[in-house]
Amino acid sequence: MPHDQNQRMLDQLVDLLDRVVREQVGEALADAMLRIRRLAMERRAGLPEAESRLTEELRRLGDSELRAVIRSLSLFFDLANVTEDRQRISVLRKRAQEARRQSIPREESIAEAIHSMKQQGASAADLQRRLDQLQIEPVFTAHPSEAKRRTTRTLLRRIRRRLPGLGGPDSREAEQKLLADLTVLWQSDLLRPERPPVMSEVSRGLFFAATLWDVVPEIYRELRDAVSDAYPQHHFEVPQFLSFGSWIGGDRDGHPFVTPEITRKTLARLRRAALENHLAYCRDISSRVVMSDLQVPSDTELQQTLETKAEEWPDLAARLEPISRFETYRRFLKLIEYRLDCALKSLHGEVPPAGRYESVGELRKDLENLNQSILDNRGKRIADEIVQPWIDLVDTFGFHFASLEIRQNSEAHHQCLIEILKLQHGVDGDVADDQLRELLAGDIPPERVDLEQLTPKSRDVYETFLLVADEVRTWGLRPIGGYIISMTHKPLNVLTVLWLWKTAWQATAGDEELPHLRIIPLFETIEDLQHAPAIMDELFQIPEYANYLAGESTRKQTVMVGYSDSTKDGGYLSACWELHCAQEKLADTADAHHVELTIFHGRGGSLGRGGGPAARAIRSLPARAVRGKLRVTEQGEVLAERYDDARIAHRHLEQLTNATLLVSAQTNNEPDPAWVQAMTQMADASFAKYRALVQHPGFLAYFDQATPISEIESLPIGSRPSRRNQRRSLGDLRAIPWTFAWTQSRHLLPAWYGVGTAVRAHVDAHDQDWTLLHAMYEHWPMFTALIDNAELALAKADMKIAHHYAGLMQEPEGEAIWREISMEYERSRGAVLLITGRLELLSGTSWLSRSIQSRNPYVDPLNFAQIDLLGRRRQSPESESLNDLLKLSIQGIASGLRTTG
Repeated sequence: MPHDQNQRMLDQLVDLLDRVVREQVGEALADAMLRIRRLAMERRAGLPEAESRLTEELRRLGDSELRAVIRSLSLFFDLANVTEDRQRISVLRKRAQEARRQSIPREESIAEAIHSMKQQGASAADLQRRLDQLQIEPVFTAHPSEAKRRTTRTLLRRIRRRLPGLGGPDSREAEQKLLADLTVLWQSDLLRPERPPVMSEVSRGLFFAATLWDVVPEIYRELRDAVSDAYPQHHFEVPQFLSFGSWIGGDRDGHPFVTPEITRKTLARLRRAALENHLAYCRDISSRVVMSDLQVPSDTELQQTLETKAEEWPDLAARLEPISRFETYRRFLKLIEYRLDCALKSLHGEVPPAGRYESVGELRKDLENLNQSILDNRGKRIADEIVQPWIDLVDTFGFHFASLEIRQNSEAHHQCLIEILKLQHGVDGDVADDQLRELLAGDIPPERVDLEQLTPKSRDVYETFLLVADEVRTWGLRPIGGYIISMTHKPLNVLTVLWLWKTAWQATAGDEELPHLRIIPLFETIEDLQHAPAIMDELFQIPEYANYLAGESTRKQTVMVGYSDSTKDGGYLSACWELHCAQEKLADTADAHHVELTIFHGRGGSLGRGGGPAARAIRSLPARAVRGKLRVTEQGEVLAERYDDARIAHRHLEQLTNATLLVSAQTNNEPDPAWVQAMTQMADASFAKYRALVQHPGFLAYFDQATPISEIESLPIGSRPSRRNQRRSLGDLRAIPWTFAWTQSRHLLPAWYGVGTAVRAHVDAHDQDWTLLHAMYEHWPMFTALIDNAELALAKADMKIAHHYAGLMQEPEGEAIWREISMEYERSRGAVLLITGRLELLSGTSWLSRSIQSRNPYVDPLNFAQIDLLGRRRQSPESESLNDLLKLSIQGIASGLRTTG
């Protein structure tokens, strides 16, 4: 969809919204809204006095009028986002058509990756090895950064689906339906009245994941077609390479509401979703797979299975009775439907019906038999189109839908361990690490741990291990994605989890062989990232852990790296470099110990937390730290942005696959040593600059007063508390509200601060003509991504508006902190422009620049309203009306910038 056509669609929607607003609040207030938008545009154009007139217009409004203005602007952004998504889908369709016309692979598609690898000289055997390595696992999380309600998302989804009708023959009917939808939207609550319970977040995750049921088979189909087209003489085995994980209902780090019972309910809910989807697919294809044995025979094995099972299960025989005995395939699908239905009923606490599937392997075997019969009897197109997609779904989603991650802080594990050892060995809380290591290396005492003698927190930790053991014993390992250890500082943190797992398994399963639960250390701070390779090196040499890894057919280890806390700890440029270096060194360490490594990327949606275009981020990774394996979190509003529409979800997954294949195929991507030296020096300079700011005596006061952090922490946008404890230091801040607050106040500081000083210092000392930095930007994907993401953050930031937020700080050091931030912004902006060779930020990405520029006049009034509301609320902190208005302004700005935390 061309830009002008998209703009016309948005203009039509805005006109409809204006009609609704005038109906709901009256002509006078609607006219005031138009004046506010006009003054905002005049301010952006630089007209004198426009800003003062704009702020005065906003101050004249009463609370109820201001509420209507904020809601109107917020809904404008919702409609702008809807039309942008429609445009994106249209552009994708147009590019696909153009690629087909030219008989070339579509850009960033799976076919393009396969074609590129063949051009680089990959043989069929080389490609098969790459496919065998390929593992891609997006992991959904429920961090409190999604400001929009699910009910609002559903309404906006409905509006998006109606948009094509606006320009068609039924345009009047489409308008009427859109007017009704917009009226419902206006009259509904845009904010949740209270924090959602965890199980609501589980349902929200499934709400977005539902699109995957249609998308995943298409990804597999495209990969099979791509390898077949590129190597027509070779048969490839395409393995199951896509899977999905979730933290929702399993992440208990600082989350008191994620209890063992909640985790148990989450696992059951995920199982139910998987079985319901399989059952729906089965019923859908039953009306399509209607071939008759009178026309084409079916395998006798299917017929024999039907006869045997009908005798064994009378209820099945009754279901088969209405179906012609010559329609063996329909009858066999009725058998599968019966067994799925029985399995689903057993989840509801009923007595397990005879015939239910005991494991996903049984379902897969039935589908393989069905598929083979169709293939053997001249039905390849039918098998490829109908049955093979279901096999792909079974391989991907099993009976668990998404593997649930369990996460807890290392300190909680340590406390639980000490309490258990005190019961078993009489140790006290001051036991040294060496003594603990000795105790952990010994035999597990046969007596069970008495839960009643543990403190509530330690009881919760140990009960979680017991729950995992029970789940694995009943359903196998696939429903559990892994056990993540937040704030891993030393090998003992990992050994503690291994000991607790062994203890819980012994208590649950006795002498049964210990399953290989994936234990995942998470390195989050700059210091921990620097120490991570040495920690893993030591861990791999500890006998009890080495023996645990040896229990797998292949020694495998997943290590997670945190983008959010590392950036909060050391600043943007320093964190980017330390993350890159840690991954390279971790890969070297794993190689030295013959361990197959998977790096798990804990990325957020915002630029200050490792966000940005996903494919660009993957291409910037060191190849030897990928090797076909990608595990990455999908957080907060990213779920809606990437998975709300099936076509966008498809594009996202094919880009992930494309980038993972291509970065893994690189064999000569070692950077120039001079580049590495330059990055090391810039990272040190950036770290020093950033730490000087955050360690300023008045900095925390500035953050508290010059951003809406307190209001964000009170928002009911997630079940998890927004802070760990009272804010006395930078370490007490959670990374997500930290980034969210800087975004709201238009600083976007976490995504660029320190870049300018670092680059300036490097150029002055080593690169007078910027030649080295130009070469790094042109030829080094890591540096390209670093600079491009900083450029986007700088373009979204607005220092003039940020200065108004700084004016909320009463202490005199506030102006000094502001000046330092503003000067560093100008340094960073100039540095980025000189490195990219452009005159304006984002001039190389015109559509994105145009989007930001067109949104700014509508975001600005929300910022000015929020600044005024913050000042008023701090004078009247108990005012419920001011609190509600502030929450609305936060949501509106988040929609306008298309990012939160």
